[in-house]
Amino acid sequence: MTSYSRQDVLRILHLHARQLLAWERAGLIPSQREYSFEHLSWLRKLRDLRSMQVPARNIRVSVEAMRRVAGMRSPLTETMAVRRGSRLVFRHGGALVDPVTLQLAFDFEQEERSPGPRLQVVGRTPASEMEQLSQVQELFQRAVQLEETQATIPQALALYEQILCLRPEHAPALINMGTIRYNQRRYEAAESLYRRATEVDPEYALAFFDLGNVLDEMQRLREAIQAYQRAVELVPQYADAHYNLALAYERQGNPRRALRHWMSYLRLDPVGPWASHAQSQVRQILRQERLSIVSRRATRVPVAG
Repeated sequence: MTSYSRQDVLRILHLHARQLLAWERAGLIPSQREYSFEHLSWLRKLRDLRSMQVPARNIRVSVEAMRRVAGMRSPLTETMAVRRGSRLVFRHGGALVDPVTLQLAFDFEQEERSPGPRLQVVGRTPASEMEQLSQVQELFQRAVQLEETQATIPQALALYEQILCLRPEHAPALINMGTIRYNQRRYEAAESLYRRATEVDPEYALAFFDLGNVLDEMQRLREAIQAYQRAVELVPQYADAHYNLALAYERQGNPRRALRHWMSYLRLDPVGPWASHAQSQVRQILRQERLSIVSRRATRVPVAG
């Protein structure tokens, strides 16, 4: 069985060590030195839910309730989690299950992608629609598993394409395909997929964050900044988006705007190597800005170290 070190997990999922530690403390993932692919899949789901601003405590409550109600060991990987307000419901067998309230429902408005799906009673759901949703769920889980090794990436892509034939608005499939293309350095293909994800789900902050990353890689800094800005507008607590936005503003030669996002990042993630770098950038910008003020006033004042 393939195993991943802690550093592998942080690198593959673009996570900060503090975030992984926070999930461990919240009881969402066990603390350990090596992680299985199942753990990797679970953490990927947690990362996506974080980008949608679902509190860790609410994730834990919903997951534990789903385990009790459905007898599942791993609800986040065995089903598809859907945000409903600040809680989660789970798409399972074509139905949306709220394990906390024990309510079965169906999302007729999925294509409209409102921030909170409008739910209707399951009994009014066409059987063919339920079957298709169940099929899409199964295909998605298989595709994620096939991403585990390089040799099966083409099969994963084929399954994602099949999902999109069935449900063109399936944003997670678009994002996962985009990430595969990004890792292959096929940046134009990745950009196209990420843009489609932002179009079918304009409330999906992770799609805008990933779009910003690929645009940044392509040296299209102005567009990357716009994508990162949208991510933090959707989720003001999106620490990684603040970090990348600060870097982009610095490269654009706009340290004052960068400073705002370095400070935002430090409020959200004050500990660890990334925070140390952010603190260093804040000190440097403040030093430079103070020198700039001194120069304009034609007077000399001491600069703090």
